[in-house]
Amino acid sequence: MARNVHERRTERQLLLILLPSLALLLAFVIYPALYSVYLSFTNEALTGAAALRPRFVGIRNYARLLNDAKFWNALLVTFLFVVGSAVIGQFALGLVSAMALRRRIHLKRLFSSIILLPNAAPEVVAGFMWISMLAGGEQATLSRIVSFFGVTPADWLQVFPLSMIIIVNTWRGIATAMILLTAGLSTIPNEIYEAARMDGATPSQMFRRITLPLMMPTILLYMLISAVSTIAVFGLVYALTRGGPGGATELVSIYIYNQSFTAFQLGYGAAVAVVALLISLILGVGYVRAMKVEV
Repeated sequence: MARNVHERRTERQLLLILLPSLALLLAFVIYPALYSVYLSFTNEALTGAAALRPRFVGIRNYARLLNDAKFWNALLVTFLFVVGSAVIGQFALGLVSAMALRRRIHLKRLFSSIILLPNAAPEVVAGFMWISMLAGGEQATLSRIVSFFGVTPADWLQVFPLSMIIIVNTWRGIATAMILLTAGLSTIPNEIYEAARMDGATPSQMFRRITLPLMMPTILLYMLISAVSTIAVFGLVYALTRGGPGGATELVSIYIYNQSFTAFQLGYGAAVAVVALLISLILGVGYVRAMKVEV
């Protein structure tokens, strides 16, 4: 009896400790999400009659999405951006960095510091740093570098806009991938590798048959986190290209901003945001199912 009383008291204490976090979650995550869903069914706007007297329009905003070529372009650009920077770029370089840090290499601390350094700068600051590298034609830093090798200088953000923002976002996200994948590598016992070496396994065989299978839960978790966070990238790309040229880098996040605060159509922008949220939820459920964890 005394034990049950103690357990209930402990549960109440834990609940009291969690209440501030729950309140913040409700105020800054759950309520804005629910309010966005509500707005998506209205014609709410920042100017005009709809700003004074918004009304319920049902699924009209969602029907408009189906025939909006710019929305589908934003989805395609976002898909290419996520695959190029998060799934391929950050994962590949993060895994190489994590495996390199497990070995005895010279200047290991300097190597890890260089990889972590991009996270020290805010998104917008990092964006303006890369503008000096990529914009300006012959005067751009990258153009001056490649000119030494006989490559014709270019305004890289105009000629290869999507490729450039993929490279910049990959540069910024390697550290997160490295930290998470390093944690996954640390859970693999060295005895397994030693036994494989005694059996004559090559490094490539150990990587394919030991490292990758045992790290699959960590890899799937990383893919979920990186994909969802990359879908939400805004400041970095907006500082670099503002979605241009011609919508070539207009991610869903930038499209939502343009519709809500440039075209002043809050209801329609909220509908796009709800669709983006649903895509993120589908990705989350898919990754969890792949990990064979019941939701």
